Amino acid sequence: LFLFYPHCLLHVTNKLIAQLSSFLSSMASDSNSNLRITIERNPSQSRLAELNIKCWPKWGCSPGKYQLKFDAEETCYLLKGKVKAYTKGSSDFVEFGAGDLVTIPKGLSCTWDVSVAVDKYYKFESSSYSSSSSLPSC
Repeated sequence: LFLFYPHCLLHVTNKLIAQLSSFLSSMASDSNSNLRITIERNPSQSRLAELNIKCWPKWGCSPGKYQLKFDAEETCYLLKGKVKAYTKGSSDFVEFGAGDLVTIPKGLSCTWDVSVAVDKYYKFESSSYSSSSSLPSC
């Protein structure tokens, strides 16, 4: 069939190349596809007290772009700042800032575009407290 209709072979080959390219592209971005940053806007003071955030370490950064990979889940509460977080390999972003409680999943790679300097409390999953134990005082 292809001996008599070489244009058919070319069409089939181009279609296979397009499908393979699409497959490889989806595989490259698949590592972040199910990882989503969640934002709890302006949590109540009782929620923040329940989390005991004032015992968490603090961290800050100046405006700029930061490429980050999270090897553990991070929960943070922003005291100051404004961030657009772009998932690696995507133009999609989430925006969060002062007053937001943010959870970033383990394994996520993203770029933080910080437009207003950040000051935050944070904790990684390994440093979480059991809800059944009493919370330590800071």
